[in-house]
Amino acid sequence: MSQHETTGPEKKKGPRVLVVANQKGGVGKTTTAINLGTALAAVGQTVLIIDLDPQGNASTGLGIPRHDRKISSYDVLVSGVRLAEAIVPTRIPGLHIVPATVDLSGAEMELVSESRRNFRLRDALQVFAEEDTGFSYVLIDCPPALGLLTVNAMAAAHAAVVPLQCEFFALEGLSQLLKTIERVRANLNPDLEIQGVILTMFDKRNNLSDEVAADVRAHLGDKVYQTVIPRNVRISEAPSHGLPALVYDLRCPGSQAYIKLAGELIQRERARFSGPLAA
Repeated sequence: MSQHETTGPEKKKGPRVLVVANQKGGVGKTTTAINLGTALAAVGQTVLIIDLDPQGNASTGLGIPRHDRKISSYDVLVSGVRLAEAIVPTRIPGLHIVPATVDLSGAEMELVSESRRNFRLRDALQVFAEEDTGFSYVLIDCPPALGLLTVNAMAAAHAAVVPLQCEFFALEGLSQLLKTIERVRANLNPDLEIQGVILTMFDKRNNLSDEVAADVRAHLGDKVYQTVIPRNVRISEAPSHGLPALVYDLRCPGSQAYIKLAGELIQRERARFSGPLAA
């Protein structure tokens, strides 16, 4: 990481930028980005998801076919295409996406010798903010790794949202992620904060889920959201239909949890501007 350019992303104008990150796969990052974005849009927020994972699962999960991904996050990072040119509307009113393609898998190699390689996304987002496009939130869906793509996202974000699966090694993985956030804060983005940790795949029939949740709350306190996302088959089914779970089955427990989570996130965001975090 470069020791230069440590000024954080623009805070006074433009959307609030949240990076959804965890270096572990299968913890619910993409599911969280899609359904949290949908829930925020449902309450009147205008949301942009940036798919920064070469697998493109957020794009697929929102029903964007590969042949419609003519301009992608790869073009924004590597070729300097304006972010606004890459935006594709989804079937959800108020929810848009910058899709990903497999080309993104080569971006780290292509950027390694470039100047400001850690700031390509931040630069694009700052131009985007100056264009006053009217978006309230940008959610960045990261790959399951702590490489250059995730560092770009963290350097560009105001805060991190961390999905954490309720499993035995959860805290061990979280420790590594928190160290990366600290390194980014020290070297690239001093304003980066942890917006919240989301406990995902919670199984109330399993004592381990309760134990992990209690352990995480003991370590991180109020940084952990009160809302937990249950293990739910409808959430797993929804992406294969190109739909968020909230559209696929609004009444399922997973969808209801993401609606509650969106409300809790908005409360935390409001608290930022009126005083210390209340939740």
